[in-house]
Amino acid sequence: MPDWKRYVRERLELPDIMGPVESDIIEEIAAQVDECYRGAIAAGASEKDADARARDHVGDWQELAAEITRSKRKHARSAIDRRVEQSEIRLRHKGGAWNAAADALQGLSLTLRRLRRAPGFTAVVILTLAIGIGANTAIFSLVNGILLKALPYDYAEQLVTVWNRAPGLQADGRADDLFPQSPALHFTYVDEARAFESVGLWTQAQATVVGTDGPERISTVLVTAGTLPTLRVQPVLGRTFTEEDETPGSPLTIILSHDYWQRRFGGDPDVIGQTLHVSDMTREVIGVMPRDFRFLEFAPDIYRPLRFDRSTLFVGNFTFRSIARLKAGVTIEGALADLTRLVALAVEKFPGGMTLELLQEAQAAPVLRPLREEIVGDVGTVLWVLLGTVGIVLLIACANVANLFMVRAEIREQEMAIRSALGAGRRRIAGLYLSESTMLAVLGGVLGLGLAYGGLRLLTAIAPGNVPRLDEISLDPAVLAFTLGISVLSGIAFGLFPVFRWGRGYLVQALKEGGRGSSSGRERHRTRNALVVGQIALALVLIVGSGLMIRTVQALRQVTPGFRAADEVLAVLLTIPSAQVAEPDEVALTFEAIAHRIEAVGGVASVGLSSSITMDRMAGFDPIFVEEFPLPEGQLPATRRFKWIGAGYSETMGNNIVAGRSLTWGDIHARSRVVLVTENLAREYWSNPADAIGKRVGTGFGPGNWREIIGVVGDVRDDGIMQDPVGIVYWPMVLEDFWPEVRGGAIFMPRTMWLVVRSSLVGAEGFLNEVRDAIWAVNPNLPLSRVQTMADVLRSSLARTSFTLVMLGLAAAVALLLGVVGVYGVVSYVVSQRTREIGVRIALGANAGKVAAMVLQLGVVLALLGVAVGLAAAYGLTRLMSGLLYGVSAVDPVTFGVVAPCLAAAVLLASYLPARRASRVDPMEALRVE
Repeated sequence: MPDWKRYVRERLELPDIMGPVESDIIEEIAAQVDECYRGAIAAGASEKDADARARDHVGDWQELAAEITRSKRKHARSAIDRRVEQSEIRLRHKGGAWNAAADALQGLSLTLRRLRRAPGFTAVVILTLAIGIGANTAIFSLVNGILLKALPYDYAEQLVTVWNRAPGLQADGRADDLFPQSPALHFTYVDEARAFESVGLWTQAQATVVGTDGPERISTVLVTAGTLPTLRVQPVLGRTFTEEDETPGSPLTIILSHDYWQRRFGGDPDVIGQTLHVSDMTREVIGVMPRDFRFLEFAPDIYRPLRFDRSTLFVGNFTFRSIARLKAGVTIEGALADLTRLVALAVEKFPGGMTLELLQEAQAAPVLRPLREEIVGDVGTVLWVLLGTVGIVLLIACANVANLFMVRAEIREQEMAIRSALGAGRRRIAGLYLSESTMLAVLGGVLGLGLAYGGLRLLTAIAPGNVPRLDEISLDPAVLAFTLGISVLSGIAFGLFPVFRWGRGYLVQALKEGGRGSSSGRERHRTRNALVVGQIALALVLIVGSGLMIRTVQALRQVTPGFRAADEVLAVLLTIPSAQVAEPDEVALTFEAIAHRIEAVGGVASVGLSSSITMDRMAGFDPIFVEEFPLPEGQLPATRRFKWIGAGYSETMGNNIVAGRSLTWGDIHARSRVVLVTENLAREYWSNPADAIGKRVGTGFGPGNWREIIGVVGDVRDDGIMQDPVGIVYWPMVLEDFWPEVRGGAIFMPRTMWLVVRSSLVGAEGFLNEVRDAIWAVNPNLPLSRVQTMADVLRSSLARTSFTLVMLGLAAAVALLLGVVGVYGVVSYVVSQRTREIGVRIALGANAGKVAAMVLQLGVVLALLGVAVGLAAAYGLTRLMSGLLYGVSAVDPVTFGVVAPCLAAAVLLASYLPARRASRVDPMEALRVE
């Protein structure tokens, strides 16, 4: 390969010792000659012909030697750019010496060299775009992984969840609430449904495994034989459950998750046939699930078979979840029609529960939901809002870059005018701009991918725990394609601005004016000003959205969730297996003994027990009759939420007794027919909650089984801090004849209870150990599970709102920064272009204040226009996030009234700095420079 730098220097007769200007020029010419040589080789010429053509090309530069040695750098650069254009035109007309690939390579090389000449401009543009593109890539990764990517099951579109709706049973306007599945309906579908390929029933639970290291609390999913085949998953070792496994009296079996197999058995391939002591029963391991398998939104340690004695089933007990696979070609509507006809058949096959007349009165009907909808839930609203938010950030970034690009285009107007005069067409000029803008955008996208990778790790770390499919989020090919797409589109978007300006004849005018004052007219600034107005408006939309979320969080902090001083309440889930304590009364005594032991721990104020604490979604449902308000015969009352509690629960949670009294251990052990209700439920029947004391309510499938209301407690937001309180009935934890028609007068006592402890020492070192020791002093085989404070519960309820607030806040901060920088840049550029005018004004007697006001006026106009447009846009767009708000309107006047002047003040501050600089211009220096 010839040494073109040396050859060019010798051919142009330049000295051996050169300054930086000459060296830069030699490098430029040598690069042009080298491209000529490589292009000829690529076109099929021999090395000899290519060498001759390249050396001939050097001759085109001969006449510039004198100009190079005596001109300033910018003049030499202009001459070189003219000669580059002439050479390109001449080579294009030389009869095929250059092919398309060589031409593209040359264009890429020229673009990179141009960007290398302006490192500051290049770095700022790439970083600005990287922030916008990286943010969009990170959020799109969430949207793609959670909402768009197919579920990891074969033909996942055929999977549905099976629910029930009974509007006639529901109160408080909650007619759209869904009920889980009844085993009686499930087995009717298994036997008779024509629309399902398979159907399964399941429920989530906890289990205790006893080993050499003491009791271990693990998560488990109980499934029927059809559940795992419905998902089309097979164990990697062993077999799945069969109908024999779910038959009462058959050997007890379990299937291990892959992680638990590794953790408990060290990945032993001979695990099949080994036993595990689960919940005081020995079970045989029959299978190990695949490594990457996840059961819907859960990751259980083990799977156990659900066992039902069909002879005891009835249409009731709606406490299980169900999943089914539709047959090929069957729609959800068709499947619903098939299931609806089976409701009456279920009543015939499994009598003793709800009658057909009661089901019809309740308007009971099956409901099918696509599995994707079931898993994703309502998180889609948050994700789409966040994607729109970061999309606005990218628009602001593009507007900022477009302004920079237009300033750079104005600086290069003379160059482009000369190129046009020498024969470069509109397409050629547009190509120069677009090649630079696209190259910058792609480089910004590459850096943005790196930022997105780090952002994703942060997002998954701070994302709420109830966000599904977080483990499926990655920078997969779909995300990379999205990043490339928005990078190229962004590059084209801001690269077109100078192209449109050239199309309006600016280059011809620039050539006529000779570059002096060509950019000082107001006409030339309109596009840049419009871009800044757009930036301010979009920034205001994001800041208003962030402000609304702040107001939402403030409103939520004023809400009473049904407990107080949440950081002083510890909650621990305990289960007493029947193998350890058989009789219900003995179970209650064991729980009471544990409570008294913990009360003796120093610093403990009170202890309570409940089958469900606030927001844990473990409460039950049943119709509740009110004796004083009888219903027409055959009509069912509204379904209410209910919980079983022990003595001290309300006091420990800090939920006030509004009227009457709370439960005592005496009530529980005497099996007193008493009950507590929440204030809102009492108000539905009696205007004064105190009037409920002494009245009676009951449950079951008909009136009767009355229990006296002895207390009214404060309302509880059991569905979450943002949801309205629901009516709750609190039963004593030991009940006799709870469902007399069904249970035959049996005593009922929940074996899994939350133990709640109130103490100012919660969180202190060693306190949890003291509570654990007190529990184990009563029964050393009881593991503590789901240990948390009520503050943790409250934070979990607020997690999605807090996550949204953080993301909107970050986006708003970036938008504000970019908007202020955009205003500062435009006003500063105007000052630099009007330096001569300002100098003349000052020389003629204008004082500094008038000069500053003249410049500041532009900032005032931009601020007012941007705020006005932004308020109009925010008024419409913030309505899209109304589902995320609480206690505040999407058009909250306080938020709008605070954000608008604050943003205007920030814009004016950005304008003040260049205005202050303008007021200090030295007129003699300004005129001397001109």
